[in-house]
Amino acid sequence: MPSHVSTNILRSLTLVLAAIFAVAAQSPPRADFNRPQSFDIQHYIIRASFDRANKRVLGDTTISLKPIAAELRQVTLDAVDIKIESVKLEPAGAELAHQSSRTGVVISLDRAYAPTEQFSVRIKYTATPKKGVYFVPAEKGRSAQIWTQGEPDEARHWLPSFDFPSDKATTEQILTVENGETVIGNGELIGRTKNDNGTETWHYNMPVPHSLYLSSFVIGKYIRLEDKHKDIPIGFYIYPGREATARKAFGKTREMMQIFEDRTGVPFPYNKYDQTIVAKFHFGGMENITATTLSDTDVFLADFGFGEALVTDLVSHELAHSWFGNLVTCRNWAELWLNEGLATFMEAAYRERAYDRASYMRKIRADAEIFLADESVNKRRHGLFNQRAGDVSSLFDNSSTTYQKGAAVIHTLREQVGDEAFWKALNIYLTRHRLGSVETPDLIRAMEEASGQKLGWFFDQWVYGAGAPRLDVKQIYDPGSKTLSVTVSQTHTVDPITPAVFRLPFEISVKNAEGDAKFEMDVTKRVETFSFKLTGKPLNLTVDPHDKIPLKRVKVRPLATGK
Repeated sequence: MPSHVSTNILRSLTLVLAAIFAVAAQSPPRADFNRPQSFDIQHYIIRASFDRANKRVLGDTTISLKPIAAELRQVTLDAVDIKIESVKLEPAGAELAHQSSRTGVVISLDRAYAPTEQFSVRIKYTATPKKGVYFVPAEKGRSAQIWTQGEPDEARHWLPSFDFPSDKATTEQILTVENGETVIGNGELIGRTKNDNGTETWHYNMPVPHSLYLSSFVIGKYIRLEDKHKDIPIGFYIYPGREATARKAFGKTREMMQIFEDRTGVPFPYNKYDQTIVAKFHFGGMENITATTLSDTDVFLADFGFGEALVTDLVSHELAHSWFGNLVTCRNWAELWLNEGLATFMEAAYRERAYDRASYMRKIRADAEIFLADESVNKRRHGLFNQRAGDVSSLFDNSSTTYQKGAAVIHTLREQVGDEAFWKALNIYLTRHRLGSVETPDLIRAMEEASGQKLGWFFDQWVYGAGAPRLDVKQIYDPGSKTLSVTVSQTHTVDPITPAVFRLPFEISVKNAEGDAKFEMDVTKRVETFSFKLTGKPLNLTVDPHDKIPLKRVKVRPLATGK
């Protein structure tokens, strides 16, 4: 009787635990982070001048758009603390009624518009932005600067707009600045006009549709250095006297472009690429379309031996966004990992081609370690698909998940599907969604198509779930049968966003007196035992020796001997 009761208790406990783990292994319901749209913006003409003493933007913007649904009678634009002076229908110039709040402006149209029609509204306004446009005073070694930062939603602080990544439009910038200053904008410089009042107006045109957060300008006194990749001009904008630094920091850009073209099979998609340093920048760099902005203090690290590799990674990361983020853009902020994880992975991909596989793996392992260290203390955890993305202000608070974990997961995906299928899939992904917006299922489809594998399990645990596995590995050797039993226990903490069981297909290497033996394992349970025939007593066991899956913690217990 006691034995029978104990067995029932154990069976019941096993079933309860299995039920708990099964529930925990399911990803939480995925919220829809896409933003509804009733219109599609086609083009912005952004005219601006600046009241520097009061840090004000004097704006005059024309927005051309098309309705998405029938009977469009109102247009609601993002506009945070922007004072709207007038709204007119272009080109007629008819005044349009409008109502402003602290966060937006609602424009009443003169009639209902259909999806077959395109129309334009011209908005004159002033803004004293707390975000979006930054006025930086002069300091020794550099001039005063005015520069923008758009990501994730800062454009709305100075520019009436639909400020969300899913909407792509072409842009023009017509910016009036002081004589002697340089303006670096997006796309082609159309012209410069001297004005009678001692100012100069610069006109840029960006004819390729892009998300608004990628629009930018930088204003200041700069020296421009030049390079070229095929017929694409490359500009380095640096402070006078720091030309040598620029060549150290940016001199490999041409090589990076060629490597990224070779790896993706997609030519650099734009007609120029500029890199400009600015002061007081709160990121290392920002991939504004055709015109990357970088922190001067970060770039200056190129002058020191310890900093060269860091700057190389930064420069390659921002350039990689020309493909992953700019050409193909996350549809909503929960999918930011598709921009940042892939760009971070491409840092390693550049190293692999420019140097060797060992350099690639050092970068991948370093990224994995950064994430695993942060994960152990982070109080605001989320998966690569970020269920916290509704709070846009905290989007970059847990950046090691989006960036470093993203890169390590892309590496594991590469190892899972194989090298040829992986790069073929990225080409499919970039080509199919060129100039468009993407979500994780788009990447899944490309990878499955190229590899012939079903990868739902992979994305469920690594992208839609959170965390990483912790493994306890026990090994018992039976000298009579020369059999090694390896028991793998997944001991990581289970919670509503962390799978109880990660599927882990990897290799183990077993060393004995006669050499190394390698065995394939596919761990699919919380606790699982595998048996392998050996030629002699094992001396050492290594789990996943080539780090196919770098996102894990492993404890291998000493060898025990059994009967």
